[in-house]
Amino acid sequence: MHRSSIDRPMSNRFNRRSLLAGMGAFTGLILVNQHPVLAQTRFSSYPFTLGVASGDPLPDGIVLWTRLAPDPLKGGGMPNSDVTVTCTIATDEALQNVVRRESTLARAALGHSVHLEVSGLEPDRVYWYRFEAGGEESPVGRTRTAPAPGTPLNDLRFAFASCQDYENGFYTAYQHMAREDLDLVIHLGDYIYEGGISADAVRQHNSGDVITLEDYRNRYALYRLDQNLQATHASFPWAFTWDDHEVDNNYANLIPEDEQSPRDFAIRRAVAYQVYYEHMPMRRQSASRGAFLQLYRRLSFGNLVTFNILDTRQYRTDQPCGDQFGPRCAEALSEAATMTGQRQENWLFSGLNRSNARWNVLAQQTIFSQFNFGNTQVLPGDFFNPDQWDGYVAQRDRIIEFLQARRPSNPVVITGDIHSSWVYDIKADFDNPASATVGTEFVGTSISSSFGDGADTNALVSLAVPGNPHTKFFDGLNRGYVRCTITPDLWQADYRTVESIESPTSAVQTLASFVVEDGQPGAQSA
Repeated sequence: MHRSSIDRPMSNRFNRRSLLAGMGAFTGLILVNQHPVLAQTRFSSYPFTLGVASGDPLPDGIVLWTRLAPDPLKGGGMPNSDVTVTCTIATDEALQNVVRRESTLARAALGHSVHLEVSGLEPDRVYWYRFEAGGEESPVGRTRTAPAPGTPLNDLRFAFASCQDYENGFYTAYQHMAREDLDLVIHLGDYIYEGGISADAVRQHNSGDVITLEDYRNRYALYRLDQNLQATHASFPWAFTWDDHEVDNNYANLIPEDEQSPRDFAIRRAVAYQVYYEHMPMRRQSASRGAFLQLYRRLSFGNLVTFNILDTRQYRTDQPCGDQFGPRCAEALSEAATMTGQRQENWLFSGLNRSNARWNVLAQQTIFSQFNFGNTQVLPGDFFNPDQWDGYVAQRDRIIEFLQARRPSNPVVITGDIHSSWVYDIKADFDNPASATVGTEFVGTSISSSFGDGADTNALVSLAVPGNPHTKFFDGLNRGYVRCTITPDLWQADYRTVESIESPTSAVQTLASFVVEDGQPGAQSA
């Protein structure tokens, strides 16, 4: 940062709609050992196989992460007891100018993961860190604290990404992201994919569908063993939210897509949420409590930008209209339909209402703007995706009405999920192109996903774009991430894509760039 100061088809709708009786038993399930027994630290092999990471930066601190896993794909290979881990934090990469050395526990009940919440650091400062246990040392990681509240900032650079299906390609995009000059990375969901092994995949998963605690741990370990992903985690602080594949495709709240009983799915979700927390540098306040995990939260960077990180899976009502593409049904227009739940919606409005940031970001999962895939020669009539905000119209209308009435400065939505790149003007009335533009949405493609280096929906969507004139850009053929540079006067989004995800080394390009001017909602080509 350069600143003026330091600073799908449903297989069983009955299961998805069945009553969730008896769920109170799971709200008290806390999978944390309350009485640790310290182990004599002897590792069968190198324990820091999954690398290091940092996240959720504050002006005075950061979360530093690692996980002890000498046998990462077989449960971790650790004894069933807690282990002391020491972390050294310094202001130089060689770790000579040490500012802090802290010890903490790698708890067996949390997969021997470490979430060290360091405080008392200087704002807007780069730090390096390294973990040690049993005479073994982790790689050195680099991180950065946030600027102090209200600090005038000249710029902030961050990237956002989503959807990294291990089987469908290499993480070539992360190889390039790790070389960027960034202050933050935001991951918008589908960090893992829960499915089984595909024989014709570029590289293969390590098991069938993940269900159990060990299944999920082994799947995260497989993904975290990727060296490009490790390098990006070790280079910048990250912030996270999830989408569906961290648990089960297209699930909603405690309603599964797969044919599982309410009880079995609640157990599966609780396990998946715990293992998600185990593998992310998140604060203790986010630690899972049974079938629930506190994920939505807010990160601010001086007076320049505030990120409202949303959770649109844990509290949402069931997808309407049978979760099928097609015309909207009455459920999609219901006032009761919600992506976030009422408490999170209130939290969002309260934060936006009192924000003094120049840019106010909603970091979330599925496309917010309306898009009608139909009314073309191929698809006559309306076709909407009810898993997106098009299935939750009344709540989207409330958010848009709030943006128009309360006018928080420069609202921008960043989105993942759909494995393609889009840019939208957020309209007061999407059916009226002449209505006011109240915000901007940038949708990023996948790191790697099905369809490899292209999508068979590309031609279909391109036909529909003219009927959605608020859509400023669409590309379904390229994979990568979005790099954003924010200044007080301008937001620039660069769509960075790689030549091929079927090659572990391929070049990166800037496919397209768009800008939003301060006080002028809507995107223009750079």
